[in-house]
Amino acid sequence: MMSFDFTGSTDPIRPDLSAQYQRVWTHIAAPGTWLTGAERVAVAAATRDARDCTLCRERKSALSPFSVDGAHATGAPSSLEPLLVDAVHRVATDAARLSKTWYDGMIAGGVSPERYVEALGVAVQVISIDEFHRALAIGLEPLPNPQEGAPTGLRPVGAKTADDAWVPTIQAADLGPDEEDLYDRAPGGKAPGVIKALSLVPAEVRSWKELAAAQYLSTENMMRMENDRALDRAQIELVAGRVSALNECFY
Repeated sequence: MMSFDFTGSTDPIRPDLSAQYQRVWTHIAAPGTWLTGAERVAVAAATRDARDCTLCRERKSALSPFSVDGAHATGAPSSLEPLLVDAVHRVATDAARLSKTWYDGMIAGGVSPERYVEALGVAVQVISIDEFHRALAIGLEPLPNPQEGAPTGLRPVGAKTADDAWVPTIQAADLGPDEEDLYDRAPGGKAPGVIKALSLVPAEVRSWKELAAAQYLSTENMMRMENDRALDRAQIELVAGRVSALNECFY
Protein backbone atom coordinates (compact mmCIF):
# COMPACT_ATOMS: atom_id res chain seq x y z
CA MET A 1 0.00 0.00 0.00
CA MET A 2 1.26 3.46 -0.86
CA SER A 3 2.53 5.40 2.13
CA PHE A 4 0.97 8.75 3.03
CA ASP A 5 -2.26 8.00 1.18
CA PHE A 6 -4.58 10.85 2.18
CA THR A 7 -7.44 10.01 -0.17
CA GLY A 8 -9.73 9.26 2.77
CA SER A 9 -9.08 12.56 4.54
CA THR A 10 -11.98 14.95 5.04
CA ASP A 11 -9.55 17.84 4.42
CA PRO A 12 -8.10 18.56 0.98
CA ILE A 13 -4.36 17.76 1.08
CA ARG A 14 -2.04 18.81 -1.70
CA PRO A 15 -0.49 15.89 -3.63
CA ASP A 16 2.98 17.42 -3.33
CA LEU A 17 2.83 17.03 0.45
CA SER A 18 2.19 13.30 0.13
CA ALA A 19 5.05 13.04 -2.36
CA GLN A 20 7.42 14.94 -0.07
CA TYR A 21 6.52 12.82 2.93
CA GLN A 22 7.17 9.65 0.93
CA ARG A 23 10.54 11.07 -0.12
CA VAL A 24 11.47 11.88 3.48
CA TRP A 25 10.55 8.35 4.63
CA THR A 26 12.77 6.90 1.90
CA HIS A 27 15.53 9.31 2.92
CA ILE A 28 15.28 8.33 6.59
CA ALA A 29 15.37 4.61 5.81
CA ALA A 30 18.53 4.86 3.70
CA PRO A 31 22.09 4.84 5.10
CA GLY A 32 23.08 8.39 5.88
CA THR A 33 26.34 10.22 6.30
CA TRP A 34 27.17 9.04 9.83
CA LEU A 35 24.22 6.78 10.77
CA THR A 36 23.11 3.50 9.22
CA GLY A 37 19.58 3.08 7.94
CA ALA A 38 18.73 1.10 11.07
CA GLU A 39 20.11 3.87 13.29
CA ARG A 40 18.21 6.55 11.38
CA VAL A 41 14.93 4.68 11.78
CA ALA A 42 15.84 4.21 15.47
CA VAL A 43 16.19 8.00 15.76
CA ALA A 44 12.73 8.38 14.22
CA ALA A 45 11.34 5.86 16.72
CA ALA A 46 13.01 7.65 19.65
CA THR A 47 11.52 10.93 18.43
CA ARG A 48 8.06 9.40 18.65
CA ASP A 49 8.77 7.64 21.95
CA ALA A 50 9.66 10.97 23.54
CA ARG A 51 6.07 12.19 23.29
CA ASP A 52 4.89 9.55 25.80
CA CYS A 53 8.08 9.35 27.88
CA THR A 54 7.52 9.70 31.63
CA LEU A 55 11.10 10.89 32.19
CA CYS A 56 10.67 13.61 29.57
CA ARG A 57 7.43 14.79 31.21
CA GLU A 58 9.11 14.92 34.61
CA ARG A 59 12.03 16.89 33.19
CA LYS A 60 9.69 19.26 31.38
CA SER A 61 7.89 20.11 34.62
CA ALA A 62 11.09 20.41 36.69
CA LEU A 63 12.76 23.71 37.42
CA SER A 64 15.83 22.31 35.66
CA PRO A 65 15.65 19.32 33.30
CA PHE A 66 19.14 18.37 34.43
CA SER A 67 17.94 17.74 37.98
CA VAL A 68 15.92 14.66 36.95
CA ASP A 69 17.49 11.31 36.09
CA GLY A 70 15.90 8.08 34.94
CA ALA A 71 15.31 5.84 31.94
CA HIS A 72 13.58 6.91 28.75
CA ALA A 73 10.48 5.15 27.44
CA THR A 74 11.34 3.06 24.40
CA GLY A 75 9.01 1.10 22.17
CA ALA A 76 11.75 -1.37 21.25
CA PRO A 77 15.44 -1.93 22.02
CA SER A 78 17.47 0.76 20.27
CA SER A 79 20.69 0.36 18.33
CA LEU A 80 21.68 3.89 19.33
CA GLU A 81 24.06 4.81 22.12
CA PRO A 82 22.08 5.87 25.26
CA LEU A 83 23.44 9.43 25.18
CA LEU A 84 22.16 9.90 21.62
CA VAL A 85 18.74 8.51 22.59
CA ASP A 86 18.73 11.00 25.46
CA ALA A 87 19.64 13.82 23.07
CA VAL A 88 16.79 12.94 20.71
CA HIS A 89 14.29 12.87 23.58
CA ARG A 90 15.51 16.22 24.90
CA VAL A 91 15.39 17.83 21.45
CA ALA A 92 11.88 16.50 20.84
CA THR A 93 10.42 17.62 24.19
CA ASP A 94 12.44 20.45 25.76
CA ALA A 95 14.86 21.87 23.22
CA ALA A 96 14.65 25.43 24.56
CA ARG A 97 16.43 24.41 27.79
CA LEU A 98 19.38 22.57 26.30
CA SER A 99 22.72 24.04 27.34
CA LYS A 100 26.28 24.22 26.09
CA THR A 101 27.37 22.34 29.23
CA TRP A 102 24.95 19.52 28.37
CA TYR A 103 26.18 19.44 24.76
CA ASP A 104 29.83 19.33 25.82
CA GLY A 105 29.07 16.48 28.22
CA MET A 106 27.33 14.49 25.49
CA ILE A 107 30.31 14.91 23.16
CA ALA A 108 32.74 14.00 25.97
CA GLY A 109 30.60 10.89 26.55
CA GLY A 110 31.34 9.62 23.06
CA VAL A 111 28.62 11.01 20.78
CA SER A 112 30.30 12.68 17.82
CA PRO A 113 29.02 16.08 16.64
CA GLU A 114 28.39 14.50 13.24
CA ARG A 115 26.11 11.77 14.62
CA TYR A 116 24.30 14.30 16.81
CA VAL A 117 23.63 16.68 13.91
CA GLU A 118 22.42 13.88 11.66
CA ALA A 119 20.09 12.59 14.40
CA LEU A 120 18.83 16.14 14.88
CA GLY A 121 18.10 16.40 11.16
CA VAL A 122 16.12 13.16 11.16
CA ALA A 123 14.18 14.11 14.31
CA VAL A 124 13.20 17.52 12.94
CA GLN A 125 11.77 15.99 9.78
CA VAL A 126 9.84 13.31 11.69
CA ILE A 127 8.36 15.91 14.04
CA SER A 128 7.32 18.12 11.12
CA ILE A 129 5.48 15.28 9.39
CA ASP A 130 3.95 13.79 12.54
CA GLU A 131 2.60 17.15 13.71
CA PHE A 132 0.94 17.63 10.32
CA HIS A 133 -0.88 14.35 10.90
CA ARG A 134 -1.87 15.26 14.46
CA ALA A 135 -3.17 18.65 13.37
CA LEU A 136 -5.54 16.98 10.90
CA ALA A 137 -6.36 14.05 13.22
CA ILE A 138 -4.76 11.57 10.82
CA GLY A 139 -3.08 8.45 12.19
CA LEU A 140 0.71 8.52 12.12
CA GLU A 141 2.42 6.81 9.22
CA PRO A 142 4.29 3.61 10.20
CA LEU A 143 8.03 4.13 10.20
CA PRO A 144 9.88 2.76 7.16
CA ASN A 145 11.95 -0.39 7.12
CA PRO A 146 15.67 0.45 7.20
CA GLN A 147 17.81 -0.17 4.15
CA GLU A 148 21.11 -2.01 4.22
CA GLY A 149 24.40 -0.25 3.61
CA ALA A 150 27.13 1.78 5.28
CA PRO A 151 27.14 5.53 5.98
CA THR A 152 29.28 7.61 3.62
CA GLY A 153 31.32 9.29 6.37
CA LEU A 154 31.85 12.39 4.22
CA ARG A 155 32.60 15.46 6.35
CA PRO A 156 32.50 18.90 4.70
CA VAL A 157 36.01 20.33 4.53
CA GLY A 158 34.76 23.80 5.42
CA ALA A 159 32.91 22.77 8.60
CA LYS A 160 34.40 24.28 11.73
CA THR A 161 33.46 25.40 15.22
CA ALA A 162 32.58 29.09 15.45
CA ASP A 163 31.15 31.44 18.06
CA ASP A 164 27.61 31.29 16.64
CA ALA A 165 26.93 27.58 17.26
CA TRP A 166 27.85 24.68 19.54
CA VAL A 167 28.34 22.26 16.68
CA PRO A 168 30.74 22.73 13.76
CA THR A 169 29.01 24.46 10.86
CA ILE A 170 29.89 25.76 7.41
CA GLN A 171 30.11 29.52 7.14
CA ALA A 172 28.90 30.84 3.78
CA ALA A 173 32.43 31.92 2.91
CA ASP A 174 33.67 28.34 3.45
CA LEU A 175 31.21 26.51 1.20
CA GLY A 176 32.98 23.91 -0.90
CA PRO A 177 32.05 22.98 -4.47
CA ASP A 178 29.75 20.24 -3.19
CA GLU A 179 27.88 22.52 -0.76
CA GLU A 180 27.20 25.65 -2.80
CA ASP A 181 23.50 24.81 -2.98
CA LEU A 182 22.98 24.77 0.79
CA TYR A 183 22.30 28.42 1.47
CA ASP A 184 21.03 29.83 -1.85
CA ARG A 185 23.34 32.74 -1.24
CA ALA A 186 26.52 33.86 -2.95
CA PRO A 187 29.69 32.63 -1.23
CA GLY A 188 30.70 35.18 1.38
CA GLY A 189 27.12 36.14 2.16
CA LYS A 190 25.30 35.52 5.43
CA ALA A 191 23.88 32.02 5.89
CA PRO A 192 20.48 31.62 7.62
CA GLY A 193 21.07 30.18 11.09
CA VAL A 194 18.22 27.67 10.94
CA ILE A 195 19.77 26.08 7.85
CA LYS A 196 23.39 26.48 8.88
CA ALA A 197 22.65 24.55 12.10
CA LEU A 198 22.57 21.27 10.14
CA SER A 199 25.36 22.10 7.70
CA LEU A 200 27.82 19.64 9.24
CA VAL A 201 25.65 17.02 7.48
CA PRO A 202 24.67 18.62 4.14
CA ALA A 203 22.35 15.76 3.14
CA GLU A 204 20.05 16.66 6.05
CA VAL A 205 20.06 20.34 5.05
CA ARG A 206 18.95 19.43 1.54
CA SER A 207 16.22 17.08 2.74
CA TRP A 208 14.95 19.57 5.32
CA LYS A 209 14.88 22.36 2.72
CA GLU A 210 12.74 20.25 0.37
CA LEU A 211 10.31 19.42 3.16
CA ALA A 212 10.17 23.04 4.35
CA ALA A 213 9.48 24.25 0.80
CA ALA A 214 6.37 22.04 0.72
CA GLN A 215 5.13 22.73 4.24
CA TYR A 216 6.09 26.42 4.38
CA LEU A 217 8.17 28.24 1.75
CA SER A 218 11.28 27.55 -0.25
CA THR A 219 14.35 29.56 0.73
CA GLU A 220 14.21 31.20 -2.70
CA ASN A 221 10.70 32.51 -1.91
CA MET A 222 11.42 33.73 1.61
CA MET A 223 11.96 37.30 0.43
CA ARG A 224 9.09 37.28 -2.08
CA MET A 225 5.64 38.31 -0.93
CA GLU A 226 3.72 36.45 -3.64
CA ASN A 227 2.91 32.75 -3.25
CA ASP A 228 0.69 30.03 -4.70
CA ARG A 229 -0.78 28.86 -1.40
CA ALA A 230 -4.42 29.12 -0.28
CA LEU A 231 -3.23 31.45 2.51
CA ASP A 232 -1.66 34.79 1.64
CA ARG A 233 1.83 35.58 2.89
CA ALA A 234 0.64 37.57 5.92
CA GLN A 235 -1.55 34.65 7.02
CA ILE A 236 1.31 32.19 6.49
CA GLU A 237 3.63 34.28 8.66
CA LEU A 238 0.98 34.70 11.35
CA VAL A 239 0.66 30.94 11.64
CA ALA A 240 4.44 30.44 11.43
CA GLY A 241 5.10 33.07 14.09
CA ARG A 242 2.56 31.55 16.46
CA VAL A 243 3.96 28.05 15.99
CA SER A 244 7.49 29.35 16.60
CA ALA A 245 6.39 31.06 19.81
CA LEU A 246 4.61 27.95 21.10
CA ASN A 247 7.65 25.81 20.30
CA GLU A 248 10.04 28.37 21.86
CA CYS A 249 12.14 28.57 18.71
CA PHE A 250 15.39 30.43 19.31
CA TYR A 251 18.24 30.87 16.83
